[in-house]
Amino acid sequence: MTPQVLYLENESWLRTVVRSRVSEPEAVEDIMQNIALALVRQRESLEELNRVGAWLYQVAVRQVLMYRRTRGRRRRFEDRLLQAADAGSTAVNAAGPAESVVAAEKQEQVQDALRQLNELDRQILMLKYTEGWTYRQLSEHLGVKEDTVEYRLMKARKNLRRLLAGFMAEA
Repeated sequence: MTPQVLYLENESWLRTVVRSRVSEPEAVEDIMQNIALALVRQRESLEELNRVGAWLYQVAVRQVLMYRRTRGRRRRFEDRLLQAADAGSTAVNAAGPAESVVAAEKQEQVQDALRQLNELDRQILMLKYTEGWTYRQLSEHLGVKEDTVEYRLMKARKNLRRLLAGFMAEA
């Protein structure tokens, strides 16, 4: 049986399982895509599985758990960024009210632009520039070559600049 047929036959109940464990509709779609990817990755051994339904259920639950962990890490990371930004804004307040307003607006524009980036671009930029990760650390984390990390960083910076330029044009 092909992964596509297997996915389509089981999509309805898998979606119900995922939806019962995650409240955000966009998260359900992301998790369903990850389940489909797991099926494609295991296509060679699908015929050997005795209980495909049980295996799919385990994959769905595992993907939900991975999503929750990632979401929690991202939330903690964003909280740390906000705390660092708040600490930085108190230093800016000493400069004067006009400067602090401009700095706060710039900071908000950068945060808005980061939120609009896709997940991979946002993650790689934040790990590189807020955590100070090297290309080697990023390549190990993402499971790609250092050249790929360099390309993705270049692309992410370009996307961020494009979004920030759009904010400047609106002002």
